Amino acid sequence: MTSSTPPDDTGARLDEERTALQDRIARMAEDMDALVAASRDSNADDEHDPEGQTIAYERSQLQALTDQAREHLAEIDAAIARVQSGTYGVCEVCHEPIGAPRLEARPTARTCVQHAVARRARS
Repeated sequence: MTSSTPPDDTGARLDEERTALQDRIARMAEDMDALVAASRDSNADDEHDPEGQTIAYERSQLQALTDQAREHLAEIDAAIARVQSGTYGVCEVCHEPIGAPRLEARPTARTCVQHAVARRARS
């Protein structure tokens, strides 16, 4: 196996992570629905009621976590597509193999460490 060849279980690992994330997103959507329903039944005014500020904060925090989970799901879907197309484990910038330790730590990696560091330095 070369450095750019994914381990045989890569697809299964990504599928498992995808399923777990979908379940997590579904639970967060249920939590959001419950939070909205609870705030609808209360008299809390976000601006003037201390409880209202807490509800608004919780709603905002839950939405941010849900958005992050959806972004990660999109990254997993893209990684699965790369596995299927045979481009998984190849840096999108230099087209060299992405090291196995990086793929183990971050299975959705699109770039080698060198180009990930360079992109982060530009940000």
